[in-house]
Amino acid sequence: MGVKAGYKRTELGLIPEDWDLLEFDETCRRLNGKAHQIQTSEYATSGAIPVIDQGQVPIVGYSDSTSRAFRVPDGGVLVFGDHTCIVKFVNFDFIVGADGTQLIATKPGQCTRFRAYDLEHNGISSTGYNRHFKFLRERKFVSPSEAEQRAIADALSDVDALLEGLDRLIAKKRQVRNATKRQLLAGDTRLPGFAEQWTRSSFANVVRHHAGNSTLIKGKLPSSGAAGLYPAYSASGQDVWCEHFEHEGHAVVVSAVGSRCGKAFPACGKWSAIANTHVVWPITSKIDFDFLGFFINDENFWLKNGTGQPFVLFSQTFARPLLLPSLKEQTAIATVLSDMDAELAALEARRDKTRNLKKAMMQELLTGRTRLHTTGGSNG
Repeated sequence: MGVKAGYKRTELGLIPEDWDLLEFDETCRRLNGKAHQIQTSEYATSGAIPVIDQGQVPIVGYSDSTSRAFRVPDGGVLVFGDHTCIVKFVNFDFIVGADGTQLIATKPGQCTRFRAYDLEHNGISSTGYNRHFKFLRERKFVSPSEAEQRAIADALSDVDALLEGLDRLIAKKRQVRNATKRQLLAGDTRLPGFAEQWTRSSFANVVRHHAGNSTLIKGKLPSSGAAGLYPAYSASGQDVWCEHFEHEGHAVVVSAVGSRCGKAFPACGKWSAIANTHVVWPITSKIDFDFLGFFINDENFWLKNGTGQPFVLFSQTFARPLLLPSLKEQTAIATVLSDMDAELAALEARRDKTRNLKKAMMQELLTGRTRLHTTGGSNG
């Protein structure tokens, strides 16, 4: 099969003819960070200098040990996780966290941020909690001209800036939503048009509940739907199917046992709840289904017992007191909170779409399938 005009075949696949394929030592050099390293026990929650280690979190802590600070050269450095294979681009001074954090600078003619994207796109696969820097030194690196590297890095940086902005907006909106939820459900904040006194009740007075069918076992039920099968809920959610249905209508199925006990799943239509679940039905003459959901669709709402295999204490949870507004106000509160959740979901969907766009751009730009116009020449 022929090679596309303007491209050449390499061990990394087709790349543009004017791109080079270089060894690690031709593009990068490892820096000694030992003098700038502190142990995990020395991390603080605040301080003058951020701490960066090989984990997923961008900044894991802070320190006031300014003498330990690693002064980042112009253009930034790469932080490579020897155990984790995680790559970070850092362009500010920092302190090196615990063992396994490798510092890498690029050589003249190379763009450090480009190399970070290259390793994000085509990095080192983890082999478990082992040392991986040796594998990094053995791999080859595509190398466009420095001008094209910078153009590619700038394009991808713009998408990263959009993602970071969305992350900050989502975090802020979630904080506002959570605060609003607490205030509205407690009656500390009232919606316009409502002034009626709330009544004292308990959750036990406004719901009925019972355990799921313990004879229906997850491992013995189909894991995919087909004609004649009805959805069934396990402790993990709706992930199995059943030849018959035991319930019809709206209810909440709660994970009763295990590390995620208290996780709640709204159910509707015709369905069943199997072993290790609990079903909660609202008494609709007393409580709005969506209003109730904002209480119980929260793992922190549930009282629990047990350590190795925790379980929900349903009777004790529902015995707790409840201040209850009128049904009309319940519906209004649920509508406000549902609208906020819908806004959050839309922002999260936009973030997911942007992440997918970045992956597609990386695939195009970092392989040379799509070229960016630059004023610089080739590597020669």
